[in-house]
Amino acid sequence: MGDIKAEWENALTAKDCERLLELFDDYIEAIEDEEVLRRELGRLEGVVVDCDDPYELVHEIAHVYAHLDDTDAGIWLYRRIAERRKDDPEEYATALYYLADAYEHFGMPEKAIETYEELLKLEEEVLKNEREIALTLANIAVNYDEIGETEKAIKLMERAREIFERLNDEKNHMISLLDLAHFRYELGDYDAAEALIGEVLRKPREDEIEVNARLVEAEIFAGREEYGKTFRAIRDALLKAVDTSDEIFGLVFDTLVDFIEGLFNEGSYGVVAENMEAFAELFEDDTVYFFRAIGELARWKAGEEGAKERFDELYSRVENEELKAILDEWKRPKLSLSLGL
Repeated sequence: MGDIKAEWENALTAKDCERLLELFDDYIEAIEDEEVLRRELGRLEGVVVDCDDPYELVHEIAHVYAHLDDTDAGIWLYRRIAERRKDDPEEYATALYYLADAYEHFGMPEKAIETYEELLKLEEEVLKNEREIALTLANIAVNYDEIGETEKAIKLMERAREIFERLNDEKNHMISLLDLAHFRYELGDYDAAEALIGEVLRKPREDEIEVNARLVEAEIFAGREEYGKTFRAIRDALLKAVDTSDEIFGLVFDTLVDFIEGLFNEGSYGVVAENMEAFAELFEDDTVYFFRAIGELARWKAGEEGAKERFDELYSRVENEELKAILDEWKRPKLSLSLGL
């Protein structure tokens, strides 16, 4: 700790924000006393407000404050940085974006909307950058949807979509169509949602966009209770996610697990059993046995003879403890209480 403390002190004295960011995890996470930790964060704040590009470091600081159940302290730092940049419209716009993003990240959509709207006014009246205007409209729309004002979200996202299309910004145009499809799905307008997804899938697209399109497509099919089609859409997403990132792959895998759990909870065992082999075929490790075990668990719950024994044998071949924990949870009988009236 001695060497890193000396480096930390030197970086603070030099106001070397890049070096402070490099040292942050090792130095801050080693501090166990909360009072000492808060004091160090306070010293760091005095430096970060003057950084040319403070936002990665502020993000780290805000997460530590959130861990201390003091999210407001992290938000206050974003606001302090924004206030110091008010005289430069470009810098102030950047600071407002990160402040709004922080509100969104920490679960304060109303505050995010308020800040994004201030940013939108600056962009429309001063900066006049159409692409940035469209991006801000899209961010406001997502937060309106978050608070349940989906009709308003659709109107704002339509404005953003029109700008992206006019600017030939194909990537953001596709993302706006995905968001619109999700909004339409939430309102129960499955036909309109499906048409929007079809428009995305007809055009050349990045893998991540296709993954998200397939997931929204899966939502639509699930809303119609077309569960076989839902599984196929998630499988398509999983296949494409392999070529994107671990984060995206994890998102799709978690979506699949949540969907299967929902089907177990409603007693739709047959459709689970029918579709697990299609997922088992995608893997070469013990995940193969995980999906086959799910299929046998569904047959067991449906009362099929011999399914329990097949499940037990497959379960014994699953080595991943997280996957075994999922199976352990699902095989437990559901307790129900009733009143004898």
